[in-house]
Amino acid sequence: MSTSTPHPVDWQRLEPRRICVLRALQLGDLICAGPALRALRRRFPHAHITLVGLRWSADFVQRMHPFIDEHVEFPGWPGLPECPVDDAARAAFLQRMRDSEFDLAIQLQGSGRLSNDVVRAFGARRIAAHHPQKRIMLSATEGLWPYPEQLHEIHRNLHLIGRLGAIHDDDRVTFPLMQRDQTELLQRRLDLHRLPPGGYVCLHPGARDAAKRWPVACFAAIGDALASCGWVVVITGSETEQDLAARVISAMHHRALHAACDISIGALSVLLSRARLLISNDTGVAHIAAALGLPSVVVFFATDPCRWGPLDCRHHAVIQADGPPPVRAVLNAALHLLPHRTG
Repeated sequence: MSTSTPHPVDWQRLEPRRICVLRALQLGDLICAGPALRALRRRFPHAHITLVGLRWSADFVQRMHPFIDEHVEFPGWPGLPECPVDDAARAAFLQRMRDSEFDLAIQLQGSGRLSNDVVRAFGARRIAAHHPQKRIMLSATEGLWPYPEQLHEIHRNLHLIGRLGAIHDDDRVTFPLMQRDQTELLQRRLDLHRLPPGGYVCLHPGARDAAKRWPVACFAAIGDALASCGWVVVITGSETEQDLAARVISAMHHRALHAACDISIGALSVLLSRARLLISNDTGVAHIAAALGLPSVVVFFATDPCRWGPLDCRHHAVIQADGPPPVRAVLNAALHLLPHRTG
């Protein structure tokens, strides 16, 4: 009895009916994946596309409809740092994924060193992924392409989707606002809702990773300089960053509004959408600013702006240094993006 080895498939001619995408990461990571998800939908307009993400990303899936049809919560995985591993939930999760009988599983989680084994466990008919080695490996079941280290994160994701035959020349990021976002800001923070559009600037001193936070004194100095130019200064942040925002305000000589509170990212995005400028660390709100078309100055000293910085250099400025950059450099960039204002 003879056996034959299956021939590698033509990955650009696939027509899967059910697709799952692993991207169980944080806000900025998902915004950077938006262009790839859009390209995926254009390539497979009739497929049912499921995003496997962290719990919070169910909200993102609603915003990205019709590019994504369904959200499945990722329960964690040994070695992946994004969320704690829930072994009981993981068993049920894997059973659900296998029962779904996906035609294609796409690994958009990173280089594939750990995450390729995750998507293999989904039991999909085929897998498309980057991997850490320097050669392309194609088979009847797996399409593995070398991880393009040199690319921006947006283009890295598009690169993989392009291997499946998608047109991947649209790298615009988006974060659609919803009516519920407007309603929440109105009901929860009327003072912020009443701010005149275009009349204020937002400073965001927080970041999930403390190593990426520009010092409080620097944000306070920027806030004072902009307030002295006649701008209303709003200090934004999450509920867990209320103390950080308060420290910035306490260090300022001018008045600033405290907007670090327990509103959703959608309501915060409405506030940002009406601002004239954002100054922030390299964190999720910087990607929201890019998605909303809000001019921004993003401070980089712990991460690589070539990978994570805004692509639009006309409306967004990147200030990079080996350590925390000087206030003057950030202020000059901000003043360049702002119209002259006094009083």
